[in-house]
Amino acid sequence: HLSARIAALFRRLDAAQAPAAAEEVLERGKLRVDLNRMRVSWNDAPVDLTVTELWIVHGLARHPGHVKHRDQLMRDARMVVDDTTVTSHIKRIRRKFVEHDPGFDCIETVYGMGYRWKSG
Repeated sequence: HLSARIAALFRRLDAAQAPAAAEEVLERGKLRVDLNRMRVSWNDAPVDLTVTELWIVHGLARHPGHVKHRDQLMRDARMVVDDTTVTSHIKRIRRKFVEHDPGFDCIETVYGMGYRWKSG
């Protein structure tokens, strides 16, 4: 179990150092994800996310309106965890965005399926 966590950490570090050139900056409405700087902002205000949270947001926002299953989000975030950990990350991500915008509701739960970033 420890070796899986260590391997996941190294994968995250590698991913953080080598973002895909085609998607260095992702913008969706008020959201901006800058993979070069590993920063997320909402309405031009920085949102303090962990690396894992950043990759989850990026994975959701890349394809607005599409449902992402928990295992897909784990792959996007380069982590090896269980479903409840993904749920905890989503709760923390929502809380951090709500601190900047009390009306934040861009991450939808699709019960029994996963999550999606609202389109439009």
